[in-house]
Amino acid sequence: MSTSPASPADFAPLRLRKDEDRRLRAGHLWVYSNEIDVAATPLRDFQPGQPVAIQASNGKALGTGYINPHALLCARLVSRDLEHPLGPSLLVHRLNVALSLRERLYDKPFYRLVYGEGDGLPGLIVDRYGDLCVVQLTTAGMERMKDEILAALQKVLKPAAVLWRNDSRMREIEGLERTVADAAGDVPDTVTVEEDGLRFQVAPRTGQKTGWFYDQRDNRARLDRYVAGRRVLDVFSYVGAWGIRAAARGAREVLCVDSSAAALGQATTNAALNGVGDRVQTRQGDAFEILKQLREARERFDVVIVDPPAFIKRRKDFKEGALAYRRLNEMAMQVLERDGLLIACSCSQLLSRDILVQTLLQGARHLDRNLVILEHGRQGPDHPAPPAIPETDYLKMVVARVLPA
Repeated sequence: MSTSPASPADFAPLRLRKDEDRRLRAGHLWVYSNEIDVAATPLRDFQPGQPVAIQASNGKALGTGYINPHALLCARLVSRDLEHPLGPSLLVHRLNVALSLRERLYDKPFYRLVYGEGDGLPGLIVDRYGDLCVVQLTTAGMERMKDEILAALQKVLKPAAVLWRNDSRMREIEGLERTVADAAGDVPDTVTVEEDGLRFQVAPRTGQKTGWFYDQRDNRARLDRYVAGRRVLDVFSYVGAWGIRAAARGAREVLCVDSSAAALGQATTNAALNGVGDRVQTRQGDAFEILKQLREARERFDVVIVDPPAFIKRRKDFKEGALAYRRLNEMAMQVLERDGLLIACSCSQLLSRDILVQTLLQGARHLDRNLVILEHGRQGPDHPAPPAIPETDYLKMVVARVLPA
């Protein structure tokens, strides 16, 4: 049954305090609980996920969205157009707009179709794997509209199957249960992703995130020019996206390192699938420990790729996380040849590009080596980042040449 309001008049008003509309007017979509005029619109009067009409302190309408009164990040603006409020027709329109971009970018249906705020649908992530859509609903507002979201996807894409991959940590913050469930059709246990002529099997139900990391696609393509005839180390390899691509582009030997036996098993399958199984090896274990073992064994690589999970998820983690990035990349430099390439990545939004580079420089100088930057990368265009919402611009990739002093 639909829970969407029929018209703007059906939206409960949410009044902001004086001057607290500045962020929204500048282009952001978030409202924090301390920005709400709780005398005019008490938070206790709202239900999690309830659609609201957001107003400035003088009552002027700013647009429609939804609220979770129990969260610090309390409300999200979805539509500034009062004639086209949050609802089923807006979902269909935004999906069509998102799809038009991806169809301009990619010739095959493997991409992130919806990237939350970047596509005007905060709280919604949709990854497309051919005829399968894997959906993450990360907020109470989108959870409340799940039936409408499914209907919109079926209208716009007509996928053979849809999977709810609602097991992210963000749902706990929103007071939502973490679940994985079939939404429609026959969801396969594995799907095959096609990327630049390569094929990778991934597990949409059990793999990391939705099974694949589309955000690194363009950065992986940057790898091609550097690896022919080289020995390559892929740290935090997951199912082998970087390492197998390196082998397919001519690397003479690749070692994939990950803590997950299941992921490495899939990497071995993917290496064989792409005809490079004889040049790809795997090693399971903690990345820091394996880097230490490789250093002690005097192993050396021409190219080392370091693509870890986020070490900084909250501001209070910053100091410890930044030190972890420095330590990790310094250890990676210790197994590089005298003239080696380090590809260092961070998906921690709170770690700026400048600070990532600074940690690399500090590590290089500690080892008495020189470091020069060859390239910078970011998330791909299927992860569009509105400049007014810096939180959406999270991925950093640096290609650095590491030389003797």
